[in-house]
Amino acid sequence: MKRYSLFSVLLLLLFNVVSAQSSSVFGSVTEAKSKIENTVPVVLEHLKKISEAQGDNSIYTNGKAALKKEYETVALEFDLYRGNMASCIVNKPKKSTKCMNYHTLYFRNTLGNYNNYVNYVTKKNGYLGVEDESVKLDFKPTEIATKVDTDFVAASKAMKKLKGNSKSSYFEQVKSEDFKLAPFDTLVK
Repeated sequence: MKRYSLFSVLLLLLFNVVSAQSSSVFGSVTEAKSKIENTVPVVLEHLKKISEAQGDNSIYTNGKAALKKEYETVALEFDLYRGNMASCIVNKPKKSTKCMNYHTLYFRNTLGNYNNYVNYVTKKNGYLGVEDESVKLDFKPTEIATKVDTDFVAASKAMKKLKGNSKSSYFEQVKSEDFKLAPFDTLVK
């Protein structure tokens, strides 16, 4: 009887460790999602102020259309990244680190391109956060990608202890609709 209760305690301990890793991964993905989504209203607010100051509505209209295109590129890559990282861990356990590094590089580059675009469009139209301190942008691509990658690596180490369907069901959550970036039009105020 004592063996079974010890076994139950060990299973509960393993479940708690895996749950802690799960919340870490999901927490960093949620944080990345919100930081990416928060760029849209900030940049549009800045473009609107510049547009009104210069009396030229095309600055806002053209900037909004271009930002939408760039945001949708990031949204697509974010979806691919989450799915690819989960697939690396579940389907390629021996090569998961190399596989995850490859996908993280693409994700980091996509975020970097998006950040460069945001800097370009805002500098071109009045330097975001310099002329108007009320407009702040909290978006650091390298920091975001590194945090998410670190949490996926930690989760992959925890996942090595699980067998079979437990792994795939664990990562199905991170591929869910809850972690998709919101459509651009819903972020426009």
